[in-house]
Amino acid sequence: MIVLPGVRCLLMALFSSMVFAACTRSEISPVPAAVVSSSIPATGDSLVEGTIGEASTLIPLLASDASSHAVAGQIYNGLVKYDKNLNIVGDLAKSFDISADGLTITFHLHPGITWHDGAPLTSRDVLYTYRITIDPKTPTAYAEDFKQVKNITAPDIHTIRVTYDSPFAPALASWGVNILPAHLLEGKDITTSPLSRRPVGTGPYRFKEWVSGQKIVLEANKDYFEGRPNIDRFIYRIIPDSSTMYMELKAGGIDLMNLTPVQYARQTAAKSFTRRFNKYRYPSSSYLYMGYNLRHPLFGDKRIRQAITAAINKDELIQGVLFGMGQKAHGPIVPGRWAYNPAVRDIAYDPKHAAELLAEAGWKEKNSDGILVKNGTPFKFTILTNQGNQQRLMTAQIVQQRLRTVGIDVRIRIVEWAAFLKEFVNKGNFEVVMLAWNISQDPDMYDIWHSSKNKPGELNFIGFKNAEVDRLLIEGRNTFDIEKRRRAYFRIQEILAEEQPYTFLYVPDALPVVSARIRGVEPAPAGIGHNQNHWYVPKNEQVY
Repeated sequence: MIVLPGVRCLLMALFSSMVFAACTRSEISPVPAAVVSSSIPATGDSLVEGTIGEASTLIPLLASDASSHAVAGQIYNGLVKYDKNLNIVGDLAKSFDISADGLTITFHLHPGITWHDGAPLTSRDVLYTYRITIDPKTPTAYAEDFKQVKNITAPDIHTIRVTYDSPFAPALASWGVNILPAHLLEGKDITTSPLSRRPVGTGPYRFKEWVSGQKIVLEANKDYFEGRPNIDRFIYRIIPDSSTMYMELKAGGIDLMNLTPVQYARQTAAKSFTRRFNKYRYPSSSYLYMGYNLRHPLFGDKRIRQAITAAINKDELIQGVLFGMGQKAHGPIVPGRWAYNPAVRDIAYDPKHAAELLAEAGWKEKNSDGILVKNGTPFKFTILTNQGNQQRLMTAQIVQQRLRTVGIDVRIRIVEWAAFLKEFVNKGNFEVVMLAWNISQDPDMYDIWHSSKNKPGELNFIGFKNAEVDRLLIEGRNTFDIEKRRRAYFRIQEILAEEQPYTFLYVPDALPVVSARIRGVEPAPAGIGHNQNHWYVPKNEQVY
């Protein structure tokens, strides 16, 4: 999963770590444990979460994977955040003021907040975070929002004033970015900082230990400005296989994970399980897709991309992989959002139409193995995806079978997550990737689709270029008029449905499961993780 930090995170979802995705509808459906005793909140114990992917760095500005941001989200804060009802509220900022024209935001920091090493948080830290983010020498995918800032000043140590030249709709949400400690980073090379392995933040948990390939251990920040978390330790156990992780859950080795659909539907209904765990189901903010490397000669013709989409039965994927717990994806905005275009024309499953499109593109003849050939070259490519995700592997296998019926030879390659990002995705070294985005509440998707964001390490790694989409992305973010924004994003969805730079596959349901000894879990529109600091374990049930 690749992730943009802060409240407007766009997560390239692995479903590899426990990401409490914001849901798009209010009907969150908990499946409660059979026995839940009442108790008074207590401190102590540990919460152990299973994660498929290992963090790459704990400096969130430099991270593009969900595993890193999941951990960093416990260690750092932004100026603002989303509350349980998906409203933007203050975080490090106790309050903020927005000018009548919407061009100036003034943030007022909580006084008395300290970094984990005891140094005070001040406006200097916010200024540093802004400057290092827009520094062209900083290898980050997250600079674009801050480049919209015309001027930023600090009238005093607890006040930051940000001014924009023109309307910028995601401006307030963009300040959910994690604020970094200036006193430890200023004047130094951030890419070689020891904070990448031993971070210092302001958040509810402090870093304690990182054992590569095994675990990351965090301890409760007893001086946290919103009150110390009830649970003393938050431990991320790295288990690069969902089946092994599930066995660890049942054995008591972890308390928290994201179930696969088969685990949810078929392996967790027995009373022996429901007495020990609470499981939840609600619509996620994610969509799975196949992304085509548009620099590759095979995928430069949109008829090829359209044909591949027409050869894939999305309903089959939803039933066969998700057990019905999801819906078809038609574009980059999930159903239920205000910017979702319900009239967008998706390419229906139609193998005959797929064959016609392939023939139009010159792929008419088949060899003795039934594979299409053109100028003596067989039509074959490799789908690259990450290790440990059985759901994704099953999807790729079904796609492989369907494409075989129209004469396309598909190979599947599974790569360990860190290498997958570093050696393949970031370098554009792939033909087709199977990944997912977890989209933010704001529909701005400039970093994913704008043609300027296709450099190594940035998020338009497929190399998509479309002048009209470029214009609409700018138009959509540079107005506060919601109807103008809606029109821009509706049109973008229409263009992407026609161009098919991705084959948009499905929107899965989120299926988190939590040990029943963990109390205080509160389902809400923001999912179940919004109040994690208030979770607790009764004294008589604490096991660590």
